[in-house]
Amino acid sequence: MTTANETRSPALAKFSATPIIIGVIGFLTLVDLFAAQAILPSLAARFGASPGEIGFAVNASTIGMAVAGVGVVFLGGRVNRRTAVWASLAALSLPTLALAFVSDLTVFTLLRIIQGLFMVTAFSMTMSYLAERCSAAQSATALAAYVTGVVASNLVGRLISGSVTDAAGVPANFVLFAGLNLAGAIIARAALKSAQPMASGAESARTPIAIIGDHLGNACLRTSFAIGFLILFAFIGTFTYVNFVLAAEPIALSPMSLGLVYFVFAPSMITTPLAGRAAAKHGARLAFFASLGLAIAGLPMLLSTSLPLILAGLAIVGVGTFFAQATATGFVGRAAKHDRAAASGLYLSSYYLGGLAGAALLGGVFEAQGWTATVVAIGAALALAGALAATLKRSTAEPLKAAIS
Repeated sequence: MTTANETRSPALAKFSATPIIIGVIGFLTLVDLFAAQAILPSLAARFGASPGEIGFAVNASTIGMAVAGVGVVFLGGRVNRRTAVWASLAALSLPTLALAFVSDLTVFTLLRIIQGLFMVTAFSMTMSYLAERCSAAQSATALAAYVTGVVASNLVGRLISGSVTDAAGVPANFVLFAGLNLAGAIIARAALKSAQPMASGAESARTPIAIIGDHLGNACLRTSFAIGFLILFAFIGTFTYVNFVLAAEPIALSPMSLGLVYFVFAPSMITTPLAGRAAAKHGARLAFFASLGLAIAGLPMLLSTSLPLILAGLAIVGVGTFFAQATATGFVGRAAKHDRAAASGLYLSSYYLGGLAGAALLGGVFEAQGWTATVVAIGAALALAGALAATLKRSTAEPLKAAIS
């Protein structure tokens, strides 16, 4: 008997370089989100803004990302996946290019929100494409490649942004990234096969409100949404405001050097793809405990005045939070009883709202109380995420072999 997944897999089996291309698309989808964080001091000087103001403005893209995550629930079942991916990436180039020419912080913030709308639309539609067009084995491989591409965007995007800004200024930086957005659109259009949504008749008849209500009624999904919120809350708080610590005395790094700092994400490119396998073997609860505990263990190192020690702490926090995020992403698909694309959209919405909250609330803490208080608040958020992980239903969050037996 042929399963649904088996009938879908040939569509992607013809895609000879699937892991490489999917990784590249993942990289080019979210590279704009992270690149601007490497030049926060330069942007603050350009707009005459405080650390909290520019931190919020740069991370305002998460507002658009949260809105788009919910929008996927309402519109995602009606659109051609391939068209949505490449069109979103092409449209993303427009606000990115406009950022090169704005001189008003409010306009800058609005353009970042628009960027977020297109980034998450491309992200969500790519994930839906993979879920609908791949067999289980193909999907696991492609997802690992996509997540690795996203992690790489954290590192390479910051390196490019810091280097270009140091050499040619802020406007040249955004012009370059607009070109990368267009490259992503061209690659997605050429590489992905045309893919209408494959919802069953029963699923397509359900209203978006009913789907959202069912997902929010699922205790495991509610918990995973909250964990995702707290993960990005901590991540954005850490990697946004540490830039001001590193740019100030006694460390006083230049924009290019700040970009080089993000080699701390290199270990995460190795460890993050292992999250799915670890959760399947040991259970999501244990994967959450280990990854969140690791991230918390790295936080005290961020209070040092020694650059090598701070870099080591950042690497540890990066490995822990990326691993936890990958675990949460996989867990959502496992916990959702139906409409997994919608569940993923709601997770992304909660996740990026957490990033916005981290930028806003921790920015206030940083300006009022300093870096030590900010790190303490980050640790509290990660500890709360671990406490929530402890409440996950064992039948859903245990190892796969035990769940199946």
